[in-house]
Amino acid sequence: MGDFFHRSLEIPKLGAATISSPGMAREWGAVTNSWVQDAERVLLDDSAAGNGVIGSGKGSENARLSVEKAGPRRSIFFAPETTTCAILTCGGLCPGINDVIRSLVMHAYYGYGIRRVLGLRYGYESLNHAYGHVPVELTPERVAKIHHMGGSVLGTSRGIQDAPTMVARLEALDVQVLFVVGGDGSQRGARDIVNEAARRGLCLSVIGIPKTIDNDLLYMDRSFGYLTAFSEASRSLVVAHDEARAVRNGIGLVKLMGRDSGFIACAGALATAEANFVLIPEVPFCLEGKRGLLASVEARLQKRGHALIVVAEGAGQDLFAERTQETDASGNRRYGDIGVLLKERLTAHFQSKAMACNLRYIDPGYQLRGGVATPEDRIFCLQLARHAVHAAMSGKTGMVVALWHQRYVHLPVHLVAEGRARVDVEGDLWRSVLESTGQPARMGT
Repeated sequence: MGDFFHRSLEIPKLGAATISSPGMAREWGAVTNSWVQDAERVLLDDSAAGNGVIGSGKGSENARLSVEKAGPRRSIFFAPETTTCAILTCGGLCPGINDVIRSLVMHAYYGYGIRRVLGLRYGYESLNHAYGHVPVELTPERVAKIHHMGGSVLGTSRGIQDAPTMVARLEALDVQVLFVVGGDGSQRGARDIVNEAARRGLCLSVIGIPKTIDNDLLYMDRSFGYLTAFSEASRSLVVAHDEARAVRNGIGLVKLMGRDSGFIACAGALATAEANFVLIPEVPFCLEGKRGLLASVEARLQKRGHALIVVAEGAGQDLFAERTQETDASGNRRYGDIGVLLKERLTAHFQSKAMACNLRYIDPGYQLRGGVATPEDRIFCLQLARHAVHAAMSGKTGMVVALWHQRYVHLPVHLVAEGRARVDVEGDLWRSVLESTGQPARMGT
């Protein structure tokens, strides 16, 4: 089992890289030791007693799981003058998408001399000819200013199209390199394209760039847009806290994004250091009872006269009497609105107690998605894009570029698509939240 997993961490290659890298020869000049070799690896688990050690047989005692280091290769697979790249963006909006698009175009054009880059409109719909979406030519001039805009200049959509249909469309467009900017569902679509291209014997490089403001992709320090999102979320918390303090028995209730992971809620709470209760999908909580949320908020008001509650959108889904089985186009189950439920239950609780309560409910929602990236996120987007171009031109495929242990790496797409990262309730992040808020570790349970 260990040997199979070890092999599955290798990045597929389309063939031997036999062309000297013209772009990098200019970029790096005479710095001959700056090329990255495929043999250079980064440990998947860098802890001294981590679970990266596999096997117990002869010669495997110290074997450790590792992934390929990202960076420019001395030799490349594709000839730049005959290479066509394509870019598509999928799923929900996220700060930094346009930064990634811009950097992909700029690095392909100026770093390697590629002259044909196509922008595919509205995600995977663009690869189904029936929708009629016409690709746009992306040039340095056309993308020069797009990083000052929120959203995606290419548009986006949810849902996966039929793999044979998508690959046939890419073949008709004479695309050799496809960059997929999206989350775990989008990368599963990328995996299907890789498999279908291999079945057809098509020489197609598919490179994923991770996108989700929830920061819930596996085996990466963070995804782009997350820093911008929780920075914007922090401002909402400050406003809610000020509103709560300004009135008698004031309650600030803020719902933040985070369907299955509470990273934004945790980070926003720690950044402001004002939250009294943080509710995340990873930790169940009760409303009723002596240690439930309602009683805990009541005790807080009696003691301090105000309270700030931060809730991730996916928290407390078990509190809904009827849980919908409806799904969106990507197959994600539609969740009940926990923000509205808490607002109603808190209001009803204090009315039943004949206790004055001034509740302010804030849902920044799409403000977190559609904004312009912060400077730090912009740098991150640029780095992810340039490493994606390096990987593609060297003939890699079926992979995602990521930052892992503060190093840029190549992750097999199946590794990213197999699940979602979640807040470790035994780890330091959640412990920090509990220490900052003073809330019970298990509220009412």
